[in-house]
Amino acid sequence: MMIDPSDKAVSADALRRYSEAFRADRANLVAANAAVSSGVLNAAIDYAGLRNLPRDFSIELKQGSITNQEHSGRCWMFASLNTLRYELMHRWNLEDFEFSETYLFFWDAVEKSNTYLEQVLETLDEPADSRLFETITEGPADDGGWWQMFAALVDKYGLCPKSAYPESANSRDSGAFKQYLNTRLREFAADLRRRHEAGEDQETLRAAKREDMATVYRMCAIALGEPPETFDFLARTKGGDNAAENESDASGRDARPQIREFGITPLEFYKKYVPVDVDDFVTLANAPMARTPFGRRYRIRFTANVVESGDMEFLNVPLEVFRKAAVDQLSAGHPIWFACDCHQFALRKQGVFDCDTVRVDQLFGTEFSLDKADGLEYGDSPSNHAMTLTGVNLDGSGRPDRWKVENSWGKDNGKDGYFVASADWFDRFVTELIIRREFLDAATRELLTAEPVELDPWQPLTRMCR
Repeated sequence: MMIDPSDKAVSADALRRYSEAFRADRANLVAANAAVSSGVLNAAIDYAGLRNLPRDFSIELKQGSITNQEHSGRCWMFASLNTLRYELMHRWNLEDFEFSETYLFFWDAVEKSNTYLEQVLETLDEPADSRLFETITEGPADDGGWWQMFAALVDKYGLCPKSAYPESANSRDSGAFKQYLNTRLREFAADLRRRHEAGEDQETLRAAKREDMATVYRMCAIALGEPPETFDFLARTKGGDNAAENESDASGRDARPQIREFGITPLEFYKKYVPVDVDDFVTLANAPMARTPFGRRYRIRFTANVVESGDMEFLNVPLEVFRKAAVDQLSAGHPIWFACDCHQFALRKQGVFDCDTVRVDQLFGTEFSLDKADGLEYGDSPSNHAMTLTGVNLDGSGRPDRWKVENSWGKDNGKDGYFVASADWFDRFVTELIIRREFLDAATRELLTAEPVELDPWQPLTRMCR
């Protein structure tokens, strides 16, 4: 059946009817005044919703100073390091501590570049306009990542304190550095593919790739400075009950007990001072789509950053299992890395994640009814940001009704850098948790030995966090 083109268009008559209906409703005019003047989010704030999300929590972990990823996509790295620094601080009785985020950022750029060129060599016969190759080459060394990428970097390169490798202009604002690194990588890819078409063998292509990596290292070292091979470390513990140990002696000298290291390597530092193994954590996903049944182990192809460490894996579990693991780990005194869609029903300045506070449904006079499955399936709410859970409030029946969230957007956002998330928001928009094996139930632990179901990199189970 042929459709008249005029039936497809937005007609002048229809626009007139829409406008008349809009102006006839006083609520529309009030909403427009508020939204035009203040912006959609400020106009949609429900004061009752804000009041129903107090900032006290029955379980709360004492963390260090709030960190700031600034203008970079390193949230996954900050959230990971914030999780580990809590364990380090409490093991060594430190008042505060911050790892060098730039240290892992340097090695992530190098490793992602290497993995990209390996993927190019693996797909030399793939058409350049295929979905697979377009996905691989979309952002070869972009900032984003997952916990498992972090673990792969720590296993290979270790960790160091921020004092040993501080922030730089290009770690704080990574856009230009990554733009030109990605451009050069795509030029290398085009060169390798042309050489392959001309008949050059794998050995020759691999030699060219090694030369390409020399350029990558040079670009990273110029942008960020070379990372330290060894460093000295000094930290003062909080001391004992004696006031002099906590502050100073009679001469005014700081008398707190010291931790001193000279010429320690980043791997030695990680193994000596971090009291947890980054490989003893498991990624739980809650992705209730028909195409990704619960009770399965999934692996997403072409998602490695360190090529020898393999692609990202996830155990997809029901919401009750997902939620209980989080409560159990926090109750035992351990923070949690998590991934979510941080744009949904969120107030950045106020530090709120809550559908009952951000009432865009009331503002626009329409329902927003996508559930978690459809939000993932239709690309509306994939994971895009990682943060750290540092508290939870349990109601009278022991169920969580709000969560304390440590963000990496500095102290000027939220309440001194901390956000509060409602229970409903957590259930709807949190897609990944990093859980210690000891807090997995037996059925979930068994999934670790199951054969993984392979997914293509564009399938909507999860996305890299930035």
